[in-house]
Amino acid sequence: MSAREAIKEQESRPLRRDAAENRERVLDAAAAVFARDGLAASVEEIARVAGVGMGTLYRRFPTKEALIEELVRQQLTDLIDAATMAGGAPDGEGLEGFLWAAGHLLQARSGCLGRLWTEAGTAPLVEQVRRLIAELVTRGQAHGRIRSDIALPDITLLLWGLNGVISISHAVAPTAWCRSLELSIAGLRPSSEALVHPILSSEQMDVISQQRQISEHHHG
Repeated sequence: MSAREAIKEQESRPLRRDAAENRERVLDAAAAVFARDGLAASVEEIARVAGVGMGTLYRRFPTKEALIEELVRQQLTDLIDAATMAGGAPDGEGLEGFLWAAGHLLQARSGCLGRLWTEAGTAPLVEQVRRLIAELVTRGQAHGRIRSDIALPDITLLLWGLNGVISISHAVAPTAWCRSLELSIAGLRPSSEALVHPILSSEQMDVISQQRQISEHHHG
């Protein structure tokens, strides 16, 4: 049985209260340690910060990769919830609301940002996030709030860029991403001036995503 299958089998069974609390402590500790030390941090340090033994950690997460994947899954689920809630915003304001919510979510758990869009096991969640974002773009354009030549790849690149800003600045200036996002949102506003450079094709985005996946797993 693979590590992923083992995790799914464990998740299908209800946890005792103490086991559930230990699991959340491990995840919270992993998020904090990865944000502080990067993904090269040891599981021993995560267990120490969580205040649990190695046996407890490994019972819930047989490998560090399984732990990283669960953190990524949680963060993507939070993004899906944020995009779904933003869909109810009036006057096409949903995309902006989602981007601000996404920034806060990404900043709060910055340790796994590099793997957020590249985990093979969470690909269906990534696709769901992108579908919801595309709907928010369409609504914003219908209300004249988002320029008509913006498309999903533009927002994907915006989020990747936000990842980068948070990753390099959060330890020194935790809110630096806010100004960066303000500038990005200003650029999404309708304008009489057309964008000069063409939008990236889906094929180009696929290649970039594959390259990011290889790079992030290599450095992680």
